[in-house]
Amino acid sequence: MTEELSSEPIQLVVEARAHGWRVDHFLVRLYPNYSRSLFQKAIQQGAVQLNGLPVKAGRKLKVNDCLSVKLPKIPDSTLLPEDIPLDILYEDDSLVVLNKAANMVVHPGKGNYRGTLAGALQHHFDKLSDVAGQLRPGIVHRLDRDTSGVIVIAKDNQVHNRLSSQFEKREVKKEYRAIVWGELEYDSDYIETLVRVHPKQREKMMVCEPGGNARSANTFYEAAERFHGFTYVKLLPKTGRTHQLRVHMKHLKHPIVSDKLYGGQDRFKLAELVTKQQLAEDDELGKIVLIHRQALHAFRLEFTHPESNKPMQFEAPLPQDMQKTLTALREYRSR
Repeated sequence: MTEELSSEPIQLVVEARAHGWRVDHFLVRLYPNYSRSLFQKAIQQGAVQLNGLPVKAGRKLKVNDCLSVKLPKIPDSTLLPEDIPLDILYEDDSLVVLNKAANMVVHPGKGNYRGTLAGALQHHFDKLSDVAGQLRPGIVHRLDRDTSGVIVIAKDNQVHNRLSSQFEKREVKKEYRAIVWGELEYDSDYIETLVRVHPKQREKMMVCEPGGNARSANTFYEAAERFHGFTYVKLLPKTGRTHQLRVHMKHLKHPIVSDKLYGGQDRFKLAELVTKQQLAEDDELGKIVLIHRQALHAFRLEFTHPESNKPMQFEAPLPQDMQKTLTALREYRSR
């Protein structure tokens, strides 16, 4: 069956780090919402040209190669708009910057078809990009369901492609804040690993050895505040792998507080911080839950505006549950 293609091709220039990549692999990394098989079909249809000529999916790319791509239209089902409040940090004719709430899935998927950011965007905005398909209107990048914080949304396809290119080229600067178990050995350090999907638990990622589907993952961290048994940390990812920060903290043996997937607990209670004597004197302390999700927040996002070329920087204040947890740490575990 012939895939329906976009009318206007997108022009891409291959940067140095993509030298040697297959054409189909390059396109999937640039547009992760599309499957490799979908791109391979588009290539067979002649929708992808390399330096003005038809190309095969397995062709190896060189620096400064020019690709012209007509993206396949993903056959999505209809996404129902939902009247869900949004915390808008900034908006203009090109894009929107939001402070995403925790417990909100970015786009629909298996078991999560309602209550998504995508549904809320459809309700609040008349104009959104559709490069990533109807189920992902305007969505350039994503945050995990239980990660709160700054996320940028594109209003048209040209803006979407320019923002995607900045993410792909690692020109976007991201800073997260997290509360982790244990006291980090160093005040700051740089983590360089390879990661891949866990072979037995497909919903998880893991640090791994070279080979296979291993991909580089790099994170700089800095201890912002230390407590007895815990650390409040700044995390600056240099790559954007799935669950990267959660995996890296687990790898350092300092998993993020209340991270069920990588730490084993889905909530963090005040009972974890107080003494047995304090619990005996006031049993209500043991019932207080400080946070119900991983203590991870996308605090800052910096990028170049795709239309004006001006540098943009946005911050989302630390959410109430993380503030509550820090307040408890300062009261019961201060150093």
